[in-house]
Amino acid sequence: MAVQELGHVVLYVSDLDRSAAFYRDVLGWRQVVPAPGEPLHGVAGFSGGRTHHELLLIEVGPGAQPIPSGRRVGMYHFGLKVGDNDDDLREALRRVEAAGATVLGASDHQVTHSLYIADPDGNEVELYIDVPGVDWRNDPLLVAAPIRPLKL
Repeated sequence: MAVQELGHVVLYVSDLDRSAAFYRDVLGWRQVVPAPGEPLHGVAGFSGGRTHHELLLIEVGPGAQPIPSGRRVGMYHFGLKVGDNDDDLREALRRVEAAGATVLGASDHQVTHSLYIADPDGNEVELYIDVPGVDWRNDPLLVAAPIRPLKL
């Protein structure tokens, strides 16, 4: 067996309407489940067109235990490519700030420029662009290059 690609991420959320609005209206992800205009019934799925869904949200309600703070085992973040250059990343920053989303930081990974935000339940999401002209395929050590602060 060999993994061919990461298929999708599934998140439990406390308030499906709020989280679906964040991923759909703030981040601009196309909602595919349920069909546009249909009511949400416990799940919402999103696709960028690569596969049937890359993100699925499942509502567990406001009484569910929140994500623990600090060092813990589990998912740290997942990344979403949001464009092709720093102007696209700056536009993403403007959108998330205008929506009142929590911005956690920004990093220059040399192969990517990344903005880190929190979704409504505190899941960390990396919004990134691949740095034009960086040939990490022929120089894979670039992926492990030291991280630098990013000024957008």
